[in-house]
Amino acid sequence: MDSEKRRDTIDWTEYFMAMAFLAAKRSKDPSTQVGACIVNEDKRVVGIGYNGFPTGCSDDEFPWSKTSPDPLETKYLYVCHAEVNAILNKNSTDVKNCTMYVALFPCNECAKIIIQSAIREVVYMSDKHALKDHTIAAKRMLDAAGVKYTQYKPRHSRIVIDFTEIDWDSLNQLPATPRKDDVTRNGHNGGC
Repeated sequence: MDSEKRRDTIDWTEYFMAMAFLAAKRSKDPSTQVGACIVNEDKRVVGIGYNGFPTGCSDDEFPWSKTSPDPLETKYLYVCHAEVNAILNKNSTDVKNCTMYVALFPCNECAKIIIQSAIREVVYMSDKHALKDHTIAAKRMLDAAGVKYTQYKPRHSRIVIDFTEIDWDSLNQLPATPRKDDVTRNGHNGGC
């Protein structure tokens, strides 16, 4: 039995960003799946959300299309963004001074809600819409309101949860987690 603690754990930012991406797996949007995770100053998750239609609006009846001659037949007028859902799904009184981890930089509408909710920081992964007006407006508002935003650069190329590798009787993950000296000796980092 090992007598020392593991030192190859994921850090807090990886953990919360991974939770945002795990939430995104719930999205039924065929083109863009976004998740958001809100964390308080004590590193406690207080809200999770992903993009999808409002409660009571069937995802079988409302459109998922990105383009149509009729704007009412596109998803844009109906979908709630992950940031909004995370704020609405909060399990605390408020999200004041919290940090939001989100897969995609927030749009202008989400930026308004983030500011009004008193979230103090946004950590995002993708800024693929950086040159679009809604993102430029979002950054202008976040800057004016003093909300910090930082692009996350992952330390690991992947974080894997493979249920088939878990020994449910002893709650150990298989294969065994490599020790630091094994990583150095074998010249790899255990698949991360």
